Amino acid sequence: MPELYEELGLTTGEYEAICVLQEREPTHVELAVFSLMWSEHCGYKHSRPLLTRFPTTGERVLQGPGENAGIVDVGDGLAIAMKMESHNHPSAVEPYQGAATGVGGIVRDIFTMGARPICNLNSLRFGEITPEATAPAATRAGAAAAVPGGATEPACPAGADPTAAGACDFERQRYLCEHVVEGIGGYGNCMGIPTVAGELYFEEAYSGNCLVNAMTVGLMRHDQIVRSVASGVGNHVVLMGNKTGRDGIGGASVLASQEFDETLEEKRPSVQVGDPFTEKKLLECCLELLHAGRFVALQDLGAAGITSSSSEMAAKGGVGLDLHVDRVLLREADMAPWEIMVSESQERMLGIVRDEELPAVFEACDRWDLDCTVVGVVTDTGRLRVFHHGEMVGDMSAEALAEGPTYTVVQERPAHESDLPVDPAVFPRPGAPLDAVLLDLLASPNIASRQWVWRQYDHQVQLNTVVLPGGDAAVLRLKRSGAGVALCTDGNGRHSFLDPYRGGKAAVAEAARNVSCTGARPIAITNCLNFGNPEKGPIMWQFAHTIEGMAEACEALDCAVISGNVSFYNESFGAPIYPTPVVGMLGLMDDVTKARGCGFCKDGGMVFLLGDTTPVLDGSEYQKRWFGKVEGRIPDVDLAAEVALQRALRRGIDEGLVSSAHDLSDGGLAVAFAECCMAGGRGARVTLDGVAGAERAANRLDVALFGEAPTRALVEAAAEHAEAFRALCATEGVPCTIVGAVGGGTLAFETEEGLVDVPVAALSAAYEGGLARALGEEEAADS
Repeated sequence: MPELYEELGLTTGEYEAICVLQEREPTHVELAVFSLMWSEHCGYKHSRPLLTRFPTTGERVLQGPGENAGIVDVGDGLAIAMKMESHNHPSAVEPYQGAATGVGGIVRDIFTMGARPICNLNSLRFGEITPEATAPAATRAGAAAAVPGGATEPACPAGADPTAAGACDFERQRYLCEHVVEGIGGYGNCMGIPTVAGELYFEEAYSGNCLVNAMTVGLMRHDQIVRSVASGVGNHVVLMGNKTGRDGIGGASVLASQEFDETLEEKRPSVQVGDPFTEKKLLECCLELLHAGRFVALQDLGAAGITSSSSEMAAKGGVGLDLHVDRVLLREADMAPWEIMVSESQERMLGIVRDEELPAVFEACDRWDLDCTVVGVVTDTGRLRVFHHGEMVGDMSAEALAEGPTYTVVQERPAHESDLPVDPAVFPRPGAPLDAVLLDLLASPNIASRQWVWRQYDHQVQLNTVVLPGGDAAVLRLKRSGAGVALCTDGNGRHSFLDPYRGGKAAVAEAARNVSCTGARPIAITNCLNFGNPEKGPIMWQFAHTIEGMAEACEALDCAVISGNVSFYNESFGAPIYPTPVVGMLGLMDDVTKARGCGFCKDGGMVFLLGDTTPVLDGSEYQKRWFGKVEGRIPDVDLAAEVALQRALRRGIDEGLVSSAHDLSDGGLAVAFAECCMAGGRGARVTLDGVAGAERAANRLDVALFGEAPTRALVEAAAEHAEAFRALCATEGVPCTIVGAVGGGTLAFETEEGLVDVPVAALSAAYEGGLARALGEEEAADS
């Protein structure tokens, strides 16, 4: 029979270390508190030493990692706070509440700093949702199954229960996706925070562990920054917000710091339950009190509840806290002291308040209809002491709790990694017309329009959204200054699986490129690093090499890492997810009216291809969907070329030479052209003769059209600006080729093999409804 400490997720060595620290056997409360604070989720015991590689300082950085959120200066006395975190494991168990409380937690991280949330973003990964994804499209006649009107075989027997253990996986993944999106929208919409951007991918590797990464961005003045550093012996410790219940108990240690196995369904009670209406009141009350200077420090109660917030606040301030858990207002009677300490009930905050400010805090909470209780006091002991009806049931070093053990695992290169790219010659020709391939890719779940997702989010509330979802990055205006911020999330697990170093570098580069395509200059990132079990050598190899690649890209692009999150143990029955670093990028533009989208703007406009990297099959959506393979080695990012290309994009937009711009990513050149045509409602005629990189794509027209490579972008310039833009690119040393012109109602590629000519209406029919059809919602797609 396992010992209690093992049930709580502690190892024998950790338990023995706790006994040494305590100079005795720990009490139940102490054991529960240590198990949470020394868990992977809270303690970062495998990742902490490696995360120091990230560049975290810079001219604009006002707060780097170590606080609830990072903060950067955006001019005119304004600052942006941002953070991204994972809620993967809770969402796999209970998708609606898991996603909803993920949003709630990250929103609290932002307003805890004194910033008003201005937008949410997300990054989502699920297993495959269609049977076609499990078989190469090249084996399907004419790609009929994915083209609108084509036949689609049923994914599961009618009436299958997607929530049941062992349910047909396609239905299970659809269920997860639909309810996660619903949970994100339900929480953010209720709070009046626009959800403006995100990403969504479906891969078999995420079938056992979906990824739900939530990001929030807030706006504040420099003089409104508040930190979570407890101070002032004798100051009150105030718990405010919701009452405390048993929801979420063990979420950080038992749920988020272990692999999934056959006990998955038993972990359902560990998922928190969210209440966005209470959080909205809490947000307004906290900002009112923060801006009035009523708090010495403030910390939200997220993972590990009162345990993490109290111990971290005390450790940061070098002070102690005495907590009286019998004073905590409860939703459920007879909760034990240890349950109160580790409960992850949502919508709660812990504040440090001076005696003279206490009446104002109580008055504000009463006015906002929030519970408010003094539960403790700041001491000079450096200890976190827990009392229950006058009896001390826990006495621990706050520093020892906040600075748990770290581990070094011998890294092993995964066996599947290759140093060689694939030879396109070993792959057969697609066996279908290239226009059918294009339509198939546009309709595929990994490329199709995300309108089905973002139409469920209120993306225009607060009236600041200038560039709407669906493009390279969202753009929001900063009303006070006339400036704008561009925001996106980016990552590609398939690329990182093939080469984590190059994949990490590419994730940062693509996020920055997307922001630069709007005209904004990248200035800072937050991230969420999603990996398997860190106790395994191949996982830590992936993690370490991902960080190195990301760090090098951040240094080259002058983007500080100001906050982030690590999510380990994303494994199911021993099978890890793809290593998935997700980058949340912030860009800044001085004049928001200059922001550009990706849609072609005017007939007669000239279309340039920037960059000359060679498109390849390796890791591409075309390789996966048409040949059923994920293999090879993705191209490396030439960071000097990347910096130059992005600078040319921003200069061209700032000088009024660029009408629209779009990054080339999933689906390559052909899909990028199609997306520009659909976004602008205009066709284009493309000449591939002389296209940079195309002649090196193994003389394969399909690879030239659908292969992928970094550091490429499409740019539209009015005819009268074409020469000026070409000269600008020359001064920046950026390869620049005119590849087409805007106009007409079709997307036509003139090639040596003939004309590929597809009406824009047909492109839209495949693209706009592709995701809804894959989710089995044809009627929704047609409405």
